[in-house]
Amino acid sequence: MCHGMSSAVALVHPSPPEFLQLAGHPLRWRLLAELARSDRTVHELTSLVGEAQNLVSYHLGKLREAGLVSTRRSSADGRDAYYTVDLTRIGELLAATAEGIHPGLGRASPSRRSGEPEGVRVLFLCTGNSARSQMAEALVRDRSGGKVLARSAGSHPKPLHPNAIRLMGEEYGLDLADHHPKHLRVFADQKFEWVISLCDRVREVCPEFPGHPETIHWSIPDPAAGQVDDEASYPAFRRTAAELDTRIGFLLAVLTDRTPDEPARRANREASPRYQEEP
Repeated sequence: MCHGMSSAVALVHPSPPEFLQLAGHPLRWRLLAELARSDRTVHELTSLVGEAQNLVSYHLGKLREAGLVSTRRSSADGRDAYYTVDLTRIGELLAATAEGIHPGLGRASPSRRSGEPEGVRVLFLCTGNSARSQMAEALVRDRSGGKVLARSAGSHPKPLHPNAIRLMGEEYGLDLADHHPKHLRVFADQKFEWVISLCDRVREVCPEFPGHPETIHWSIPDPAAGQVDDEASYPAFRRTAAELDTRIGFLLAVLTDRTPDEPARRANREASPRYQEEP
């Protein structure tokens, strides 16, 4: 019996987490939503959200300070930069935010559907079709269990890079022996649900594909660029594969309506580079 207590226990109302206050700003939320769909330059984001460039740049700076977005200098135009959102970090912060209200909210919902992406076609494009797009194609085929039909091509095809073959075999157990470089015109008349450019240069020359596919851009540098030999570039290939694997995990979550594999995402995030380059 507690009616004899002389004082009441004061209720504590915690402040919203810093992440929620930061991302909850309407313009920053819109910027995050746009970047979650595709890597973008500042002028593209300015056009998409309909705000002045100085205002967009200010809020992007706030998101960068919080580690939610990063920049990478464009390989097509060195004066420009692409912004990329860190979906893994946002997912972790959202989970922590939910658990701050109730521990049970941070757990996966048992009612979440786990459909299969039957018949979905995805095309990956880069310049040489020798590394990035080939690795992405192999990863999607493997991670989706063959349910997603993945293809890759390049604007200026060249032989597969030895490090792409070596790394995918040694570290991912995927054999690229039957992969061959292809020009993007090979698929010019084919329909895809998704067309994903991995190279800033190929994005500039990407043709229109039939059926109005979802077109997105992942600004991923050529891992072989500026390296003196294959051994020197191998760490860059490892980072590229880790970033592709993480991004593909989120892509397949959209196609299959399933949460990306958390242990794999965490491991890949630890292996992925942090981009600190100023725009």
